[in-house]
Order: sequence, then structure tokens, then C-alpha cells
Amino acid sequence: MSIQDVIKKSFLQGFQNTNLSIRDVAVIMAAASVLGIYLFFIYRIMTLNTFYSKSFNVSLILMCVITAAIIVAIQSNVIVSLGMVGALSIVRFRTAVKEPLDLIFLFWSISIGIICGAGMLGLALILSVAATVLVLVFYRLPDVRRSMILVINAENNSCAEEVFRTVAKYDKSSNVKSRNLTRESTDFLIEVRVKDREGLLNDLNQIKGVLSVSLVAHKGDTAF
Repeated sequence: MSIQDVIKKSFLQGFQNTNLSIRDVAVIMAAASVLGIYLFFIYRIMTLNTFYSKSFNVSLILMCVITAAIIVAIQSNVIVSLGMVGALSIVRFRTAVKEPLDLIFLFWSISIGIICGAGMLGLALILSVAATVLVLVFYRLPDVRRSMILVINAENNSCAEEVFRTVAKYDKSSNVKSRNLTRESTDFLIEVRVKDREGLLNDLNQIKGVLSVSLVAHKGDTAF
């Protein structure tokens, strides 16, 4: 018997020894479904104050179950596994995931499906609990100073120096993002991190030539 025959025989025997009963498959699918539903509610809690996508959240449940079924099929039959690899290599997903947290939940859902499909249900449960604790603790961690955009509309550019001096009193590391000069008015966009927001707005409003001042929050860097 050649080395190729030995490798081929051991490979086929490895798949033959992983035949699962209907009861085992049902337990794996049930566990993947329960953990997927658990992930559904965790994602909903995390996105209470932000944009919530129900379709994406529902897809997390289906991702757990479908991935678990794929893993069960792959480890149970060598022909199915080879066909699955070929079929999945053709698929191209072009939907961009812009929110990093959504990407984490998507990878979390796939990981649960893989682990459950491999029969390690305890590990899937431990992963879910540990990931929940970490994401809730660090995502809810309060920010000391959040970056905001200061929008200033003035009559002309003559008050620019006084505006910058006033902003520097509250935030020495402020960053001018944009300065738009027209015949009728001048607009300033300045990135700031301040605690006394009301004081900054009041001081800027008292500058001669300033027409309006506003602070706009944005998803930028945060200083702890």
C-alpha cells in the first residue's frame, strides 16, 4: 500500500467516524438557534441609542443555524464537504459592513455556528457569555471628552482671530476642519473636545460679527 493510499484511507475513515444521528443534529440545531436568539437580543440592547437594522439582526440568527448545518454536513460526508467548498468558493458577498460593531456581531454569529456544528456546545455558551460581558462593559464605558464639530457662521473674516483665541481657551488642541469664505458670510468648522460646552457657545456668541454658533456631535475619535 502506497503513502497516497494510506492518506486516502485515513481521510475517508475520518469522515466515516463522524456520522451523527438525527438526535445529535437536532441538539446542535437547537443549540445554534437558542444562541442565535440570544445574540438577537444582545444586539438589540447594544443598538438602543443608535441606528437599528432589524433585517441585519434577524440575519444573525439565521447565520448561526446555517453555519452550524454547513459544519455538520462537512464533517459527516466527504463528498458533501468537497461540494460545499466548491460552492462556497463561488459565492461573493458585496454588502459593505460600515459599523465595526456590526462586523463583530456577524463574526460572533458565524463563530457560534462553527463551534456548535463541531459539537462543542459548552464552548459556544462560554464564548457567548464572555463576549457579552466584554462588549457591554467596554461599549458602555463613559467618555470623558467626546469630539464634536463647532460650526460658526460670521458676517466676515475679520473676527477669525478672536474666534480662534476663544476656542483655544477651552480646547488648545482644537483643529480647524474647514473655512468657507463668501461675499455675504464666513463659515468655520472646528473639531473640539470641551467639557464646558455652554460656556464656549456663550463666549462665541458675544464676539462681534458672529451670527450663529452650534455644536454637532459626530462619530469620531474619543479621548478617555
